[in-house]
Amino acid sequence: MTVVVVGAGPAGLTVANILRAASVDCVVLETESREFIEQRPRAGFLEEWAVRALEERGLADRLLEHATAHGECEFRSAGERHRFRYAELSGHRHFVYPQPLLVTDLVRSYADVAGGDIRFGVRDVELHGLDTDRPSASYTDPATGERVRIECDAVAGCDGARGVTRACLPDEQVTVARHDYGIGWLALLAEAPPSSDCVVFGLHPRGFAAHMARSPEITRYYLECPPGDDPVNWPDERVWTELHARLAADGARPLTEGRIVEKRVLDMHNYVVEPMSYGRLHLAGDAAHLAAPIAAKGMNLALHDALLLGDGLVAYDKEGDDSGLRGYSAACLPRVWQYQEFSQWFADVLHGTSSGDPFKAGTAGARLRRVLGSRAAAAAFAELYIGREADNWAGSGGS
Repeated sequence: MTVVVVGAGPAGLTVANILRAASVDCVVLETESREFIEQRPRAGFLEEWAVRALEERGLADRLLEHATAHGECEFRSAGERHRFRYAELSGHRHFVYPQPLLVTDLVRSYADVAGGDIRFGVRDVELHGLDTDRPSASYTDPATGERVRIECDAVAGCDGARGVTRACLPDEQVTVARHDYGIGWLALLAEAPPSSDCVVFGLHPRGFAAHMARSPEITRYYLECPPGDDPVNWPDERVWTELHARLAADGARPLTEGRIVEKRVLDMHNYVVEPMSYGRLHLAGDAAHLAAPIAAKGMNLALHDALLLGDGLVAYDKEGDDSGLRGYSAACLPRVWQYQEFSQWFADVLHGTSSGDPFKAGTAGARLRRVLGSRAAAAAFAELYIGREADNWAGSGGS
């Protein structure tokens, strides 16, 4: 059996490592260079079940050595600070480990240690015969300019929202459900030490803001902005003025400023592709569903998909059991929709204050007070925030 994995992100590389460990023939195709994918700024919050799942596969040694564990977050609203200790309620934590570091680890494990076949910089990837028993993938070799064709038994589409694999699903065979929030986030990366020991959510009439530590020297910030806004409209002075204002609270440490090395505007939207499979093509991660970074669910969903898909492919190769592949989409989608619903609920809480709508602001405040004032509501929020309620990924383990 041969599997072509399109895309060398967390989903694709996790699938590839699972296949390589089981001696299943696998080729990874990636349009970018290795240097690019190992440095591309991306999210860094991993739920504990995901870390334990990677650990059981032998893929988390460096993560566990270098990641920081978080068990609480902080809401700042109307000048007051409210600590929320979700680890005490759920028994689980987040691990802060930037996606580029995880990708670096997974590439090393697959290519350098296990000798897996990964081809960087490929161009014009095309898929063929997906609804037949012998699909194939073709691409242009960046060194020779020649077309290369790989015959295979299955394709794992892990190339993200703008990749080629999602576009290969016939329109009449799939439903794409989409939700647009009508807001933007200015994503910032600052060469500045964190100004808090946990994630901070600032709920402010001028717009939402967030502080998220990435390392002892780097901090991720977010600022709510109009969708489609241009980062040019946000010079450093304006950025820091807004961060100071929106994250201000009695007793809070002042923000430590530093050089801003990244500014991107993210238009907040979600989508879900159903089903996630067509013929011999199986989508995973952002190719199948996008979760806006509101609740930090994207990389965790990608890993959940990859674990299920990798195990399903191994079972088919080793035992001729195709039940994991036939049931792959149905097994993934309940968690996908649970995370989508939570992200939408959480977005209403975070953005109600700045909505300009007194009703939305009032209901957002009521939700936050309920979470902070009711142990039952707090426990429910904690389980959704950490992902504990959905530990049923296939294979050994769980949390």
